Amino acid sequence: MTPWFWYAVVAAILYGAHQIFTRLASDNIGDGLGGFVVEGTAALTILAYLAFLWLSGHWQQKFTMIGFNYSALTGVCVGAGTVAFFLLFQRGGPLSAVPTILAGGAAIMAIAGVFFFGENLSWQRALGIMLSIAGLFLLRR
Repeated sequence: MTPWFWYAVVAAILYGAHQIFTRLASDNIGDGLGGFVVEGTAALTILAYLAFLWLSGHWQQKFTMIGFNYSALTGVCVGAGTVAFFLLFQRGGPLSAVPTILAGGAAIMAIAGVFFFGENLSWQRALGIMLSIAGLFLLRR
């Protein structure tokens, strides 16, 4: 088993729960305020993690401006994506559509991995990309 597998499992569980809680919240809070609460709480969670690393003597956090800039762009994507999911749910979008939406994002990541990061493109990965994109088109109804 690869060393990163259990991190993938935890990330999948947390991101799945993230969308369930976003769906539950969307009927009871505005898209902007809900997104702010989500991202603010996320920032506090990460701050607690950083404090734990510092206090436990496990601080190994490097910093470069390139890393900062890409992290900031990531934050813009996450924040705007969170607002988009609130809007999707507030306008009647089903929670069951989220896996297909995320699969579309996964297809974008896989394509970037192949073209920008030199990752191998197997026939299975190519089929997964095509099926993910097809899934997005199936959501139109």
